[in-house]
Amino acid sequence: METEIKKSINEIFEEGTPIDEALKQAVRKALLRHKQAGNPVVVWQNGKMVWLKPEEIPV
Repeated sequence: METEIKKSINEIFEEGTPIDEALKQAVRKALLRHKQAGNPVVVWQNGKMVWLKPEEIPV
């Protein structure tokens, strides 16, 4: 039987990786939903805000 090691919230924040992965997955999901719905998104490119058309959204 496997032993599950639970980390404290402080350890999770110090490590950062699980939080970073969760944020990446959330952003990917949001971009996919915008693309599927035909909605544009705003991104930061070369120091400017740029609107991306749904077909330009990288997912």
